[in-house]
Amino acid sequence: MTQLLSPNAKAAPILLALGANLISERYGTPIETLEAALGALAARDIGTLQRSRWFESAPVPISDQPWYVNGVISVQSPLSPEATLSVLHDIEAEFGRVRQVRNEARVLDLDLIAYGNQVIEQPGGIIVPHPRLADRAFVLLPLRDVAPDWHHPVTGLSLDQMIAGLPKDQMIRPVSASGSTL
Repeated sequence: MTQLLSPNAKAAPILLALGANLISERYGTPIETLEAALGALAARDIGTLQRSRWFESAPVPISDQPWYVNGVISVQSPLSPEATLSVLHDIEAEFGRVRQVRNEARVLDLDLIAYGNQVIEQPGGIIVPHPRLADRAFVLLPLRDVAPDWHHPVTGLSLDQMIAGLPKDQMIRPVSASGSTL
């Protein structure tokens, strides 16, 4: 069941990270899958306000799986943080994602990065902002496209500060409009 905020509640800006590194039998390449996921989000009352460029990134931790295509979007929705996360998981399942092993290759990955400035930590449940966002170039660099002035609501760090603190071994590059890497 979809949980909605009260009609008088002001919708907070929501930041989502999208990623894929496997070909989808239904949607095609990772970029085509991510574009289809944007449509699936809109169909569930999660409307995109801004979106980053697509980036190609090596798996974290480094492995022999294919590189990912990643991006970040800013969205608006009447859904609560918990309901938003539930919708993200439902869309992943519809697109063929089966969760078996952490950091495995996937046809689609949708993460709730931030829900306004809310800080939520439910034991065994939702954690917002995403607990590993500050350690991931594939989140921070696309996030800079969407919200360059964003600060982490727990640490107070700016995007530039978090990017400067990233491990140097994370490989990431923008994808051109034609879908090739720059």
